[in-house]
Amino acid sequence: MPKRAKLSRNVLIFSAFTAVSVTIVLALMPKPKEVDLGMVSRGDLTVTIDEEGQTRVGETYVVSTPVAGQLLRIQAHPGDLVTESKTVVAQMRPTNPPVLDRRTREQAIAAVDAAGASLRVAKASLNAALAAEELTNSDFERTRSLFESGIASEAAFDRAKSALQAGRASRETAEAAITMREAELVNARASLVGFDDLGLANAIGDTHGDEIPLLSPIDGRILRVFQESETTLPAGAPIMEIGNVASDLEVVVELISSDAVQVSVGNLVILRDWGASNPLQGKVIRIDPFGVTKYSALGVEEQRVRVEIALLSPAEDRPGLGHGYRLEARIIIWQSVDILMVPSSSLFRENGNWSVFLAQDGVALLTQVEIGKSDGILTEVISGLQESRSVILYPSAAIENGSKIVPRSQQ
Repeated sequence: MPKRAKLSRNVLIFSAFTAVSVTIVLALMPKPKEVDLGMVSRGDLTVTIDEEGQTRVGETYVVSTPVAGQLLRIQAHPGDLVTESKTVVAQMRPTNPPVLDRRTREQAIAAVDAAGASLRVAKASLNAALAAEELTNSDFERTRSLFESGIASEAAFDRAKSALQAGRASRETAEAAITMREAELVNARASLVGFDDLGLANAIGDTHGDEIPLLSPIDGRILRVFQESETTLPAGAPIMEIGNVASDLEVVVELISSDAVQVSVGNLVILRDWGASNPLQGKVIRIDPFGVTKYSALGVEEQRVRVEIALLSPAEDRPGLGHGYRLEARIIIWQSVDILMVPSSSLFRENGNWSVFLAQDGVALLTQVEIGKSDGILTEVISGLQESRSVILYPSAAIENGSKIVPRSQQ
């Protein structure tokens, strides 16, 4: 019995020691690391530069006051349709003349009286000229009869003819003098017109004789009204802005200068998030040759370059889109079809070269690759990988060449 008990005790001790050893070995053995896997595939790749943009009418027209005067209240509103040279968008009156003080008024009244007296003198001179012309005409007719009968001499006939011409010239001079005096009288009376005289005219209902209509310069819509209330404005003051939203709408985006150098005139543009689900088509038509310093929302100083984009989609595809609306512009700077691609999240730098970890038989294999264009999600593979191979996404510093791995989805 003692021998059998001693043997059983040794077996138990050995078994316990073996179990502890196996447990320690298993605990010290490296565990496979959980990883996310992606696939090397073929497909189409488009590289874009995305930026917020704003719509605007390419050619706007500002209606302004042609002369200094009183602008009447604007009855038109933004969005109203207007027709070129037909729609009256505003009306104004010339500036009221200054109010006359007592001395100036008395001088003006005296000038009117003097002009009236001169006119009467001119009329009297005309009557005298008419009488003289009538007398010389009778003398001429009588002398001509005597000359034709051989009684009067040729010299007498010439004197009568000259006297007739002089009488006619005196009458024409008197008529011209009357015209001059009448103009002087009108001018003198005009100097009497003051603010109070126009107020009297308005009070009796004569308020439309001197209004100046302002017509629309184009067919389109009113975009903005700068001055709606009745007021007095100088010449050249802006009143409203008019443009053709249907045919002249374009998009303006401001790109960071490092992005702008990658854009060329003619690049196609996809316009999204403008308020409807259908994307709009556009094309880059102009890139400013200079940059403007601006600050981002975080206060970072940036050099921004303005890029103008023409809308290719017809007006029927963008109902409701107007001047000054926000949208998202995706400028296509490169695209290709049926190329080898790898998820961009699998790429990292190793000794200055781009590399990935291939997942093969539960082991991570470090592989160098040569890449091309990228859209931020997928990257073109030029060499180093084959289609349908699995790669590790977001590789951590704990993964090395030859590390045991297991897909996260299989845990």
